[in-house]
Amino acid sequence: QVRMVESGGGLVQAGGSLRLSCAASGRTFSNYAMGWFRQAPGKEREFVAAVSRSGSSAPYPDSVKGRFTISRDNAKNTVYLQMSSLRPEDTAVYYCAASRTTLSIRRAEYDYWGQGTQVTVSS
Repeated sequence: QVRMVESGGGLVQAGGSLRLSCAASGRTFSNYAMGWFRQAPGKEREFVAAVSRSGSSAPYPDSVKGRFTISRDNAKNTVYLQMSSLRPEDTAVYYCAASRTTLSIRRAEYDYWGQGTQVTVSS
């Protein structure tokens, strides 16, 4: 099992930046692709970003392309999500997840999930 704890969320004004972190423990972190998803109130959980075991990222959805960047540090068992030019519509709970696949954008292919961290962007 992989246990993950997200941090770095908070309240930020539109146009600002945040960096989310996800610290993993348990099984070998480098064996898993990692992803970030988000869920806004009343909406389904949606894909935000993913990175393979070697550090290659999946295509970002249009909603975050050019503003969000995922990265990982296998030595620190941590995956990051750098978010810039934040918008009110980015407000959501952000979840870190681990997948046994090589790289996936599909929620169903993620095996382990963190508890989430709240990001609120004020206008």
